[in-house]
Amino acid sequence: MTDSLCGLPNRRALHARVRREREDGGEVAVALIDLDDFKMLNDLYGHSVGDTMIKLLAGKLREVCGIHATAFRLGGDEFAITVCGPVAGTVLEGICRTFLDRLGHPLAVDDRRIAIGASIGLARSAGAENLPSSELLRRADISMYVSKRSGKMRCSWYQPDFDRSLEAMRDLDHQLRTALLNDEFQVHYQPLVDACSGEVVAVESLIRWVRPDGTAIGPNVFIPVAEESGLINAIGLWVLRRACTDALGWNGIKMSVNVSAAQLRNFEFPVELGNILEETGFPAERLELEITETSLVLDPVVAERSLALIRSFGVNVSLDDFGTGYASIGFLRRFRFDKLKLDRSLVVDSAADESSRAMMLSSISMARALHMNVAAEGVETEAQAQMVRSAGCDQIQGWLYFKAMPADQIAQHLAPPQMKRSEA
Repeated sequence: MTDSLCGLPNRRALHARVRREREDGGEVAVALIDLDDFKMLNDLYGHSVGDTMIKLLAGKLREVCGIHATAFRLGGDEFAITVCGPVAGTVLEGICRTFLDRLGHPLAVDDRRIAIGASIGLARSAGAENLPSSELLRRADISMYVSKRSGKMRCSWYQPDFDRSLEAMRDLDHQLRTALLNDEFQVHYQPLVDACSGEVVAVESLIRWVRPDGTAIGPNVFIPVAEESGLINAIGLWVLRRACTDALGWNGIKMSVNVSAAQLRNFEFPVELGNILEETGFPAERLELEITETSLVLDPVVAERSLALIRSFGVNVSLDDFGTGYASIGFLRRFRFDKLKLDRSLVVDSAADESSRAMMLSSISMARALHMNVAAEGVETEAQAQMVRSAGCDQIQGWLYFKAMPADQIAQHLAPPQMKRSEA
């Protein structure tokens, strides 16, 4: 009962081991290990590299387990570890943390050095509980997904609340799929104005979801679920197509659309983007995709390749939420953004704090040196507007000028250039 690729015991061996330990009535602890973004590694480097990586990781698991635990390969990019005995849970957690530490350095695979991460779920059975192996694995699996949603490269112990959270997520995922089929989503648009003239020069598309009963669900609630389930790709394409269709007649106005990390990692996204531009007839030079630092840091190699294809269409790319992450000058030079969007938090802090203001000014100077335009978002007061205008921002976005609005309300704001204010 061993895996043919890496030689570790397989899934059948794991179930047999847990059954034997249950008969003895001792504590059993199980870790389920799922490699982060392994499919992308296979797509990028080929299955032979993926197989070599599996063998290397199997060797590392043997090392960290030693004589105190047993490692298994369950199939694909999933491994497991079992520990039995009075302090099984404590021993298992220590082994898993050691394994994650080992993954902190890139692995040498053929002539490459490749970074790989893992998310780990932990579960245990002790005393009278005497859980079957299938239930232990189910609990470890749920906990592993908690680790993924919490940022990956970590381990999480099973808690009963996880089951309720999972059920709620599955219910929301079902509702999202129904909403997509029934056209329940809407796209609203928040204008950006020229810092000097006040003329509307661009709009940002923002998804809204209102259920048939009138209940509004915020993007902060449903977007993480969509990203977890993979539905974000379909929702993202729907927003992109709707935005390009709505904005087709807004002559000269640029349209910005947010792109998630999952979309950017999807090798088909540039092709699908090209198809939408062709279908809608929307000019590529009027489209701007907003990317966050997180989207790029997760896999810079794939992101760089995708962005190169996107730019080949003539589409612009902006870095969103700048000031909330760790982008360096090298990072900005590597990805060659067309625009830098200063995050609301940096704008707000700059109005009250000299060090934040210095950071904002240096960010704008850096953008200028790299031939990027600069937009300030989240501007809500005239004082903030004057500050970012004096600092050299090209565009301003925020409730001081406009809130997000449906497409049919945008046209009335595209006429005379004047500083409009949103209604209180």
